[in-house]
Amino acid sequence: MEDGFMYEDYENTAQWLLSHTKHRPEVAVICGSGLGGLADQLTQAQAFDYSDIPKFPRSTVPGHAGRLVFGFLNGKACVMMQGRFHMYEGYSLWQVTFPVRVFRLLGVNTLVVTNAAGGLNPKFEVGDIMLIRDHINLPGFSGQNPLKGPNDERFGDRFPAMSDAYDRNMRQKAFSVWKEMGEKRELQEGTYVMLAGPNFETVAECRLLQKLGADAVGMSTVPEVLVARHCGLRVFGFSLITNKVITDYESLEKANHQEVLEAGKQAAKKLEHFVCLLMASIPHSDNA
Repeated sequence: MEDGFMYEDYENTAQWLLSHTKHRPEVAVICGSGLGGLADQLTQAQAFDYSDIPKFPRSTVPGHAGRLVFGFLNGKACVMMQGRFHMYEGYSLWQVTFPVRVFRLLGVNTLVVTNAAGGLNPKFEVGDIMLIRDHINLPGFSGQNPLKGPNDERFGDRFPAMSDAYDRNMRQKAFSVWKEMGEKRELQEGTYVMLAGPNFETVAECRLLQKLGADAVGMSTVPEVLVARHCGLRVFGFSLITNKVITDYESLEKANHQEVLEAGKQAAKKLEHFVCLLMASIPHSDNA
C-alpha cells in the first residue's frame, strides 16, 4: 500500500494502547510548539513515550516533548499528543497523520488541533489566538496529500468534503467561552495556510500568502485535519500567533524558532485555560 500502513497496523497500535490503559478517550488534542503544557492539566494522567508505542514516529523538534498522555480535562476523557510530527522532519504524510487514525480506533470522536503560527493578518498581535475557520493546503497543490494512494473504506470515502472541515457549532461555542473569559484582546478567526517548512517565509512569499487570503501561516496541522475529517472526526482548532511575518524589505527583524517558543510560553496559559473551558461544550459520543 502506498501509504505504508495497513488497516491492521493502526488496529495493532490502538489495541496495544487499549490494553495498556484503562482510559477511553472521546477527545484527542494535538499540542503544537510550546503548547505541550496543556497535557499537564490532565487529571488521572497516564503517559506513554512515543518511542514505546508500536509504529509511532518520534518527535525531533525543540518544544515537542514526544509523549502521548491520557487523562481527564474538565471532566472530558482525553488523549493528548505532546508534540506532533512534520514533513520537514523527513516524515511522509502517512507517518505525520498515523496517530489520527489510531485515535479514531480508540473511540475518539473529536480532534482539537493547536499550533504556533506567524501572523499574516496585519490586525493580529503576538499572543493573539486565532480560531481556525478554514485552511489552504499549499503542499496539497503539488500532490502532497495524506489521503493519496489506495482508499480504505473502513476509514472513509474516497473523496471527502472539506468545505465544513472546522466544526461550525464548536466555533460558535468558542466565541461564547472567550466572552466569558473576559479577555482584553478579541478572539481572532481566520484562514491558516500550511507550508512544508522548515525555513520561515521570504518577504515575497508572505505577500503572496496575504493575497491568497491567509491570516496565519505554519508548517503543520492541515494533514491531521484532512485525515480526521476523512475518518469522520469532528475538528476544531486554534493558532497561537507567536510572531508577525515580515512583509517589508526595509525591516531588520527575522523570525526564529526560539522567539516562537518564547511567545508561546507567554500566551500558552491563556490558550490552555480556553481549551479547558471548551471541553465542557464538546458533545459526547452518543450524540456526536
